[in-house]
Amino acid sequence: MPPTKTTTKPGAKKADDAKPAKAAAAPKTAAKAESAEKTKKAAGDADAGAKTAVKETVSLIDKKEKVKRTRPVTELENKPFAHIPISKLLEPEVVKAPVPVTPPTVEPAPAAGGTATLSPTAPVGEAAAGGDENEKVVHLKPPFTVKDLAVAMGVKPFQLIGDLMEMNIFASINQTIETDIAARVCTKHGLTFEKEKRKEGGGVHKPEPPKEPPKEAPKPKPDELSLRAPIVTFMGHVDHGKTTLMDAIRKTRVAAGEVGGITQHIGAYSVDHNRHRITFLDTPGHAAFTAMRARGANVTDIVVLVVAADDGIMPQTIEALSHARAAKVKIIVAITKTDVPGANLDKVKGQLQEKGLAPEDWGGDVGVCPVSAIKNQGVDQLLDRILLESEMLELKASSQQMPRGTVIEAQIEQGRGPTATVIVRGGTLKVGDPFICGHFDGKVKSLIDDMGKPMKSAGPSTPVKVLGFSGLPDAGDEFVVMESDRAAKALSIERQSEQRMQKLATPQRATLENLYASLAEGQKKKLYVVLKGDVQGSVEALVTSLQQIESKKIDLEMVHSAVGPISESDILLASASIAIVFGFIVKVENTAAQTAKRENVQIKLFSIIYELIDQVKEAMAGMLDPETREAVIGHAEVRKVFELSKGLVAGCAVIDGRLARSARARVTRSRTPIYDGGFATLRRFQDDVKEVRSGLECGIKLGDFNDYEVGDIIECYTLEKIPQKL
Repeated sequence: MPPTKTTTKPGAKKADDAKPAKAAAAPKTAAKAESAEKTKKAAGDADAGAKTAVKETVSLIDKKEKVKRTRPVTELENKPFAHIPISKLLEPEVVKAPVPVTPPTVEPAPAAGGTATLSPTAPVGEAAAGGDENEKVVHLKPPFTVKDLAVAMGVKPFQLIGDLMEMNIFASINQTIETDIAARVCTKHGLTFEKEKRKEGGGVHKPEPPKEPPKEAPKPKPDELSLRAPIVTFMGHVDHGKTTLMDAIRKTRVAAGEVGGITQHIGAYSVDHNRHRITFLDTPGHAAFTAMRARGANVTDIVVLVVAADDGIMPQTIEALSHARAAKVKIIVAITKTDVPGANLDKVKGQLQEKGLAPEDWGGDVGVCPVSAIKNQGVDQLLDRILLESEMLELKASSQQMPRGTVIEAQIEQGRGPTATVIVRGGTLKVGDPFICGHFDGKVKSLIDDMGKPMKSAGPSTPVKVLGFSGLPDAGDEFVVMESDRAAKALSIERQSEQRMQKLATPQRATLENLYASLAEGQKKKLYVVLKGDVQGSVEALVTSLQQIESKKIDLEMVHSAVGPISESDILLASASIAIVFGFIVKVENTAAQTAKRENVQIKLFSIIYELIDQVKEAMAGMLDPETREAVIGHAEVRKVFELSKGLVAGCAVIDGRLARSARARVTRSRTPIYDGGFATLRRFQDDVKEVRSGLECGIKLGDFNDYEVGDIIECYTLEKIPQKL
């Protein structure tokens, strides 16, 4: 049945009033009846027979103030009148009264099925759904929005926004509000607000516990151990034949590819001899690569000390011996270049005896193997000796434990990104293993052996190139396989954060003791350097060598040092810091070369380490201001003083050397200097001359000096600029 349409015309009103009330008509409340009665009186309707079916009783004596009442949300709203069931019409409507005054009683007309009454005893502040006390409390867990509070209170969001506007609080439906404001709003609606407390440890920003570093590898069980290949390191002085001997063992020509004929990187190789595998490390012999030799000694089992038969023990040989003894590893001596004229084995053995390495044929316990790498003599005997020593050491490892290794060298390769050469110390490294290495994490993408062939796994004592680093690790860092990518990433982030906090630590404040020292350092000149190298070990060696350059007149400050080609960012950094860019066995990107030309930044490329160090020393010395020194070239004695119109002129005789017109002169009387200046006139007879030599006479006038006396000595000298040294 469609809803009844009403109209406000007076004629229509009378016609509607004349109709009899229907049985299904809805009973009117007291407010509706009162409104209808006022409308009748204003219109002057005199028809008493057409009264409505609702009778109301109104007290005209007690005039009460009209109170604004908020009607609770019920199911009767927003529904067509004809669709309301009869049962809903019979439910009493509760009216919220602000003061305890007895409300008027309305007796509605009897409807079909019963009567509807308004209960005057409805409890104040009770929800329309019922009078249960639990429904009067609003529980919310902050933070919450206006919409959440409206849903919990059972009101429309726009009504709640209106209440907030009355409190001078303007908030949108999705804006959070404070708990005290929510409590005030709930009190206004007769509700109680209670804030739910979060459980301990259930906060939004729950502090994460610090990540534990990888624990030490547990000692493997005896049944898991198996023999592993020995790790052998070649150490010794530069140009004593270490790489050439390594070539003879591997049957390659590595030394031919080294720039300058010297090794400047650590190489790791694997060789099979008599069905036994041996891992070799070749370390540089230059003095700058001390850290590389120390790293090689720390990861090795046997050290082969290479000594040339014609040179004997040299400074880097003694240093390598010290590293080997500090690492407490077995030492074997290989005397190379035995076929060179001037080779003296007994001399070398005597020097070894003095250093505490007694050869076996001299009654000692150190194996000495004479070899010639060029003629391939004695190489097999050296390998047999290495296998014998490794058998006596009983080197064992477990291939079932969590893989661990040591980074020997790290570099950035084009197309591969950061890569590192790793010696696996224990376990079996496989493709796909997540790992942590220094401050960086990663996942093994590929394994490459020393011959450039891909591998699926690498066991103990195996040198392998690992791809998949998130950043370039430092040479010597420990390589540890983690349980998951997430654990490796979390530990990497924590380590990088600690490193960043250390860099941002508060610098040391100036004190009275170091104030004058800092002022003196501020007066010194500085050479700013940006260094790029091919591998991590070379950069490490170069930085150490450059920082060891001692000078009280000039300092060297390393602005930036990294691995990789010289890029545009390096040039911009050098331009901002007024630095020189040095590259060691690296290339310059095209954009970097153009930027360097535009910014006027100097780039120096080197392929031999000692040439780079010498160039830096020359650049530091060139920045120093040259020293000025006096060079005496002659003396003249005043024999007579002439008084001329232009002033006094000294008649002199040159005693020794010569007098030059462009030089300076100093007048001394009784060995006390009384004047120092330049020549105004130097004449011989009537002619101006440029110089006067020993044994000749001349006339001299010095600047504005007019106090000549017979017997004064005029010393002629020149100022020479001599470049300073560090």
